[in-house]
Amino acid sequence: MPKSIHVTPEEFHRPGQLNFPRIPLHAYTKPFAEERVARGDRQLTDVLRHMMIVREFETMLGSFKAKGSYQGISYLYKGPAHLSLGQEGAAVGAALGLAADDHVFGSHRSHGEFIAKGLSAIALLSPSGLQAIMEAHQGGALLRTVERHLPSSNATSLAENFLLFGLLAEIFMKANGFNGGMGGSMHAFFTPFGAYPNNAIVGASAGIATGAALRKKLAGTNSIAVSMSGDGSTGCGPVFEAMNFASMAQYRTLWTDARKGGLPVLFFFSNNFYAMGGQTIGETMGWDRLSRIGAAINPQAMHAETVDGTNPLAVAEAVARKRELLLNGEGPALLDVECYRSGGHSTTDANAYRTREELAAWDAHDPIAKFAARLIEAGVMDADAVTALGESVTASIAAVTRAAVDPIAAPPVNIHANPALIGQLMFSHVESPVPDGEAKLLAAPETSARIRQDAKKARSGKSDGGEKLSAMRAITYRDALFEAILHHMIHDERLIAYGEECREWGGAFGVYRGLSDILPYERLFNSPISEAAIVATAIGHAMEGGRTLVELMYGDFIGRAGDEIFNQMAKWHAMSAGILRLPVVLRCSVGSKYGAQHSQDWTALVAHMPGLKVLYPATPYDAKGLMASALSSEDPVVFFESQRLYDTVETLRPDGVPPDYYRIPMGEPDVKRQGQHATVLTIGPSLFPALAAAAELEETHGLSLEVIDARSLVPFNYDPVVQSVTKTGHLLIVSEASERGSFAMTLASNIGRFAFGSLKSAPRVLGAPNWIVPGAEMETTYFPQSHDIIEIVTSHMYPAKPSNQRGIRNWDDRDLARKGL
Repeated sequence: MPKSIHVTPEEFHRPGQLNFPRIPLHAYTKPFAEERVARGDRQLTDVLRHMMIVREFETMLGSFKAKGSYQGISYLYKGPAHLSLGQEGAAVGAALGLAADDHVFGSHRSHGEFIAKGLSAIALLSPSGLQAIMEAHQGGALLRTVERHLPSSNATSLAENFLLFGLLAEIFMKANGFNGGMGGSMHAFFTPFGAYPNNAIVGASAGIATGAALRKKLAGTNSIAVSMSGDGSTGCGPVFEAMNFASMAQYRTLWTDARKGGLPVLFFFSNNFYAMGGQTIGETMGWDRLSRIGAAINPQAMHAETVDGTNPLAVAEAVARKRELLLNGEGPALLDVECYRSGGHSTTDANAYRTREELAAWDAHDPIAKFAARLIEAGVMDADAVTALGESVTASIAAVTRAAVDPIAAPPVNIHANPALIGQLMFSHVESPVPDGEAKLLAAPETSARIRQDAKKARSGKSDGGEKLSAMRAITYRDALFEAILHHMIHDERLIAYGEECREWGGAFGVYRGLSDILPYERLFNSPISEAAIVATAIGHAMEGGRTLVELMYGDFIGRAGDEIFNQMAKWHAMSAGILRLPVVLRCSVGSKYGAQHSQDWTALVAHMPGLKVLYPATPYDAKGLMASALSSEDPVVFFESQRLYDTVETLRPDGVPPDYYRIPMGEPDVKRQGQHATVLTIGPSLFPALAAAAELEETHGLSLEVIDARSLVPFNYDPVVQSVTKTGHLLIVSEASERGSFAMTLASNIGRFAFGSLKSAPRVLGAPNWIVPGAEMETTYFPQSHDIIEIVTSHMYPAKPSNQRGIRNWDDRDLARKGL
């Protein structure tokens, strides 16, 4: 919504037609003699050798799955094996066209791309650079193992053994695999060689690679990111979201001059014509050539073209051209790399969906056989040399395999010695200091009207006479969030923020209002309405060394980014054995007054997923301190905010919200009111009806409730609550989430165990009913109110002191459960 870009009816009502760029198909025509002059015989020989290494490595995996042995080596491999036999030309060609510090993000079928990128990086890096990389990994322990069990004659051979052993040990989920055995076949990576995470979810690397390119652009690295996926991924919405995000016009029209230009991301589709058993052309897709989809994204059609993936030199030439274009700020780009998967989707695939004739026809286009024949024809090698090279590769893979199945060289992950090992890898629990310097700003903060207005507000929500102040006169929950975010945005250059309506609008609920006055577009920008891309790009940006603050306008939209939140954001720290850090804060507002699709509390859904820290503060003081902690965390944080609380002022702390920067530790519930007769633990905005109920019960019944605000769901320190229950003997947990499966139920179950000996009655949970959220007129009949709390306390905990107040919840819980309600 920038005012600098006018939408004029004259322009858009003008008759005409749209023209699309021509998309090249198999346009590579460079004579082999020219390639030989440019690359030299050694590199051309290495291209063949690298394809042979990829082929033999995957042949070995396939042999273990089919027969339990390879080259006389027996091993029971229990994991998956999605092989890319026949696609070696695409993988090796792509790596040949990239630099060492370009990063590839793979798929479930990316052993070949991992190996090819690693081999290419080894060829490009100096011996001293390789040595430093290998010494740094695992403190040099993996290098020592490779030196001991795979003696090498030179630095290149050593590094290649290091690459292959580290990958195979990871696939076999050994303790000294590249990722400590936590990733396995479909999630392996080794970032120092530019091989970033492979991804088991189809198309998931598209958004992550786009975010990585965003960070590369902002950091000025002069390198690119590559999304590696298959043709089947073009049926996935998040892939199109990522391509659109990568193509946003604002990179050229609105970003400051130093940052103008498209994202340096290449969408590389290894098009093997099949998505599992579905044939993409003619059956499951509408396109006839995959490259056609580029025309749907931007006027440049993403510079798309179709390339012969069986020819590694054609692939390398196309990748190199696209790389140059991307570094010139003309991205993104798309390559449709046509190849053929000669094996099945997985080792259990019987190939029932294609004919023997088709398989035989593609055998004549096998990339290794074709390239070897070309080398022989040109006199680079003779047939005996090709045979010898193949035998050498087989011997090398066999040696690596023997070491990887040896429990001395590659010990299994010993869960029995440390049963909590995986749990210890879920979070880093590291909070980083805010950088001392100041980021480049459009204007000084004090020039912002919002900041000047807030400076005039009282810090406390109560006047000196005890009167509650309005949101116009005191710092609100919204203002408190703004202050924490402003502090980090001013001091941490690597922090960026984006989402829907985040800039001129100030965020849908005004938290960012005023930031556009002082922050350049590249630090705070509007994203498309693409929740999957918002979260995926945040992950990629963080993986590349950035820090990301993103917003989903409503928590109900979490479903649109389900995979990105639950499978990507939540898992990469653990799947990397702690190597990767994901400093991402995802803000989600919990709606009010908008009914069933915009007012749901999904905190339990998010808290259920291991690997996410989950915060839900209810007061301005807590919101500011917890946001500061979230923005300092090296772990992913989902930060819930109730829309009903944005105008809340701080009434529970005499000093209100401190103007200075501070943090509140995550995981610590806070006692908001002392009491003796019952403990009420609240989540989110239910704090306030609990406080109202406590005040009324003390006045009318002489019962004092101890009210504790959870503030944080993950992590959660049970000790303060257990201490309170030990004192009061009763526990009520109040939440606005539907009761069934809620986090309140988890809390009740655990506290019931931890404080069992002190409980005088069973823990109770008061949540919303297990049906849709009604509209504004009926909300008070749906979400817990103070009278509901009073009724539970007086009728179930202290029946001798009945209340004449009755909630409207006169239903039988057991009867409703029988009906699924």
